[in-house]
Amino acid sequence: MAKNILIVDDSESIREVVGLALRSEGYNVIVGVDGQHGLELLLENKNVNLIISDLNMPRLDGISFLKEVRKLDTFKYLPILILTTESQESKKIEAKNSGATGWIIKPFVKEKLLAVVKKVLH
Repeated sequence: MAKNILIVDDSESIREVVGLALRSEGYNVIVGVDGQHGLELLLENKNVNLIISDLNMPRLDGISFLKEVRKLDTFKYLPILILTTESQESKKIEAKNSGATGWIIKPFVKEKLLAVVKKVLH
């Protein structure tokens, strides 16, 4: 059975590229346009197996999104990867302390993204 991955990013091009890469490997992809939308989609789709989220987004940024997801018992241990242009160590620490499972810097290499996804899902 295919795994369900929620992509949360305000960049349409990133959503498309990541979605295409994941779909090419047989994953089902759900797409949120910002943190608030991502949270709404997560509550509607309780069978999400992984979240890939940006940090800098309108309405609800990535850190706030992480914190909201981790408050929900159903998703306390759901893997969440941060996909961002941010490379500051302080941001990585803040994301990890907020519940992030891993960190990928944009621009990313498709094969590396897929390898990380496979690793956290299996």
